[in-house]
Amino acid sequence: MPVLLEKTAELPAAEDAATDCELTILMPCLNEARTLPACIEKAQRYLRRSGVKGEVVIADNGSTDGSQAIASALGARVVPVPLRGYGAALGAGIRAARGRYVVMGDSDDSYDFEHLDAFVEKLREGHELVMGNRFKGGIKPGAMPPLHRYLGNPVLTFIGRLFFGSPSNDFHCGLRGFEREAILRLGLTTQGMEFASEMVVKATLRRLRITEVPTTLSKDGRDRPPHLRSWRDGWRHLKFLLVHSPRWLFLYPGVTLTALGLALMAAVLPGPLALGGVVLDVHSLMMAMASTLLGLQFIVFFLLAKQFAINHDLLPLGETFDAYRRAFTLERALMLGGVVVLAGAGGTFAAIATWGMGGFGDLNYQMFMRGLVPSLTALLAGCQIAIGAFLAAILDLGRRG
Repeated sequence: MPVLLEKTAELPAAEDAATDCELTILMPCLNEARTLPACIEKAQRYLRRSGVKGEVVIADNGSTDGSQAIASALGARVVPVPLRGYGAALGAGIRAARGRYVVMGDSDDSYDFEHLDAFVEKLREGHELVMGNRFKGGIKPGAMPPLHRYLGNPVLTFIGRLFFGSPSNDFHCGLRGFEREAILRLGLTTQGMEFASEMVVKATLRRLRITEVPTTLSKDGRDRPPHLRSWRDGWRHLKFLLVHSPRWLFLYPGVTLTALGLALMAAVLPGPLALGGVVLDVHSLMMAMASTLLGLQFIVFFLLAKQFAINHDLLPLGETFDAYRRAFTLERALMLGGVVVLAGAGGTFAAIATWGMGGFGDLNYQMFMRGLVPSLTALLAGCQIAIGAFLAAILDLGRRG
């Protein structure tokens, strides 16, 4: 399961903020002197045109090109963020924001801050997270590399929707609006580009009201390569999605492997099984045992990972898992494991005893393995259940309730 990362440098909440500030337009910044003025001016024009009372905040991640002075001269509020990373900058900026709502977007002039009406309208309607959708709003020529447009974003969005049931069709759109307090309650911790996925995933898991609006993506105005690294950051996004979904990472593969192993074992136990020109015999029992035990290990990992995540408030406690945890106590798990171990040990002893009755000489290999392999499978499975139960009890040490 995910390890809690070191939090960004704590910034004081804007306690002296004006209570009538409705909107903070937040931009993370690292050496964006070339494009920052246009972004700030567009945001300010939107505030003037719409009449929304708001502010422009630049979460500066240690720029060395004078971006801070440019932002201040244009009337934006600069929040210094010494800890590097896209997520670190945005997290600090969100905490320092004075608005009830926040609209965040990159400061590379790829998003149009002058037309945020749809975001604010949806926020005022009560939605807590409003995602931009670049695929519906339009991607201008050269704005998104083909690798991102046709592989990275669609695949990661598909996985996010499949794993978590998220309504977002563009998981990684950088322009999004949200209710500040609702997002702060999510406890976002990642500091890199995967911050974008973390926000959507946790908002979905916590059942926040999510919607999306079409957004246009333009070619950025940088004269240097972007901070994003396709394969590195893509893997970080994928890793985040996997570790936050123990069902897909452990449970479903485990159930599949266990079912296949048990089915194969049941099919071969009575005798050789001919499938066309292939004959499955006792050698296949070894494969069945490996599949069954590996699958069981995956299932145990799922239960432990889910328990860890719930205990550390990384995933919500669902009704099904709550019922399992109340019913499957350490004592009951040990009883189940003990029964399975005894059954396996009995079968193993019987197989060896039968061999012994023949003086431990030549044996009927097929008959011997048909008795030994299922017995060893049960013996090892019972041990896994017992060990997993004790580890689950260790994970619960210090947990209240």
